[in-house]
Amino acid sequence: MRTLSILAIAGLMAVGTAARADAEAAKATATGLCAGCHGAKGISAADSFPNLAGQKKGYLITALKAYRDKSRNAPMMNGMAGSLSDQQIEDLAAYFSGLKPE
Repeated sequence: MRTLSILAIAGLMAVGTAARADAEAAKATATGLCAGCHGAKGISAADSFPNLAGQKKGYLITALKAYRDKSRNAPMMNGMAGSLSDQQIEDLAAYFSGLKPE
């Protein structure tokens, strides 16, 4: 029983470490790929680009996947999302949905 408890705790610690790594990866991707149009904190300086901070995670996932597979047509976003993996999309959606809109 004690061995199972130790293994469970070790597993939870590993998951927590992976989650932090994903958050950092998403932040790096957002800063490098998204910030030029949507702002470093998900707040766009231009009216022509939507704010991403505080958007619902599900909406962001759906939108990014639609841009990636070109079922939502926006040439700039189709190109930006085209190289994103499902994991990167999940991470970006979690990152932006966790930011506070200003």
